[in-house]
Amino acid sequence: MTARHHGGLPDLIDRARALASTGERRILGIAGGPGSGKGTLAEKLLGELGSAAVVVPMDGFHLAEEELRRLGRRDRKGAPDTFDAAGYVVLLRRIRAGGETVYAPRFHREVEESFAGAIPVDPDVPLIITEGNYLLLDEGPWAQVQPLLDETWFLDHPDEELVSRLVERHVQHGKTAAEAEEWVRRSDMRNAARITPTRSRADLVIAES
Repeated sequence: MTARHHGGLPDLIDRARALASTGERRILGIAGGPGSGKGTLAEKLLGELGSAAVVVPMDGFHLAEEELRRLGRRDRKGAPDTFDAAGYVVLLRRIRAGGETVYAPRFHREVEESFAGAIPVDPDVPLIITEGNYLLLDEGPWAQVQPLLDETWFLDHPDEELVSRLVERHVQHGKTAAEAEEWVRRSDMRNAARITPTRSRADLVIAES
């Protein structure tokens, strides 16, 4: 059953620390729409847990720009079918199995590409934090993600706040304000509309206070 989070960051840190202290490998998934702060929260948890955790973002599985152009999907990058979802599932299975160092890709927003083998996940790390838009999406290969996660959190924010954050992000990475606004309204928020209903599948919904 989905619970609502009414505490602050210290409560979330305690919850993540408890997952890391079970004596077995655990995977925490943080989901939410574009611009909801998934990566920021994951890094804050990592800052508190240190060597007991590793962050593995879903964004490392963006299809390459060349492939998106070949498929005719470049103008809606960020949609569910612009990721290698099946590859992400395989990585999560390897991480869950443990026993060896697994290397995950990292997405670099400044060049809009992912670099393979960028994040080492050593076998002795007890908590893996993975974050991304579609962790709770129940369709296609994405439906195989949630069963691989021990706990899932969903960051819930008003649409207009997401728009403001996303426009600022796109401007920081080279778009004009008009280009950023158009992209956010046409692409990012269309994706957000698919993501928001998945919050009912999360163990914990973290709403803006």
